[in-house]
Amino acid sequence: MLSLARKLWAEAMSGAPSAGPFGGRAGPASVPRGMRVYAVGDIHGRLDLLDQMLGQIAHDAGQAPNLLKYLVFLGDYVDRGPDSRLVIERLACGLPPVFGAVFLRGNHEDTMLSFLSDLRIAPGWLTYGGDATLESYGIPAPDPDAPPEHLQQAQTMLNGLLPPHHRAFLTGLRNHLTIGDYHFVHAGIRPGIPLDRQEDKDRLWIRETFLASRADHGKIVVHGHTIAPEPELLPNRIGIDTGAYATNRLTALVLEGTERRFLCTV
Repeated sequence: MLSLARKLWAEAMSGAPSAGPFGGRAGPASVPRGMRVYAVGDIHGRLDLLDQMLGQIAHDAGQAPNLLKYLVFLGDYVDRGPDSRLVIERLACGLPPVFGAVFLRGNHEDTMLSFLSDLRIAPGWLTYGGDATLESYGIPAPDPDAPPEHLQQAQTMLNGLLPPHHRAFLTGLRNHLTIGDYHFVHAGIRPGIPLDRQEDKDRLWIRETFLASRADHGKIVVHGHTIAPEPELLPNRIGIDTGAYATNRLTALVLEGTERRFLCTV
């Protein structure tokens, strides 16, 4: 049983879809036997909630010692909350060794990386939470409409103070992952396009077109990016961004066989 789960996990990590792009599911959606998957929603600089969630997951996983256990983080680790630097440090270096882990890219990580080389990104990034990320690295955050030389100074300082392993973590993030009958992505996908032909821009940024669709995407799409007061469980998608940075509610989806359930910080 475990060897089968390892084989299917290796296929998922290779990026190869485990079924055709549309349909092909005979019965309820599932993950491979012998595996439990924990998908964690948008963290946004809240180390306190991340640590609380990791504690819940560790306790939950301890009830099933014979399963292979994997963490899938859906992106948006930085911005808005106070501890972006410490969140990256924890994810890059401090996860329990008994878990496999996959880290997906969010639009906020994508924007942060762009800021490192493109000053035109600065006003938008600072407006939507980049100021908190700069301050977590000890860098005074300029106003979004500050003179270019002030924005340039912040960019130069972040390039100098960003640890090499943080940069490596950010540049190594994946844009999507498929496990069994589930497709994990930060924002969503464009309906009507096969999963392996999606554009990264949509994977990171899409909202209304994806959220309003009731189409069968071939997999159940698990995503964050768009805040809802409760996890959204629909026939074609599961949304788990519950606005942790503002609500104190970080949500994780637990998948095992055909079972689905949720963990949430208190």
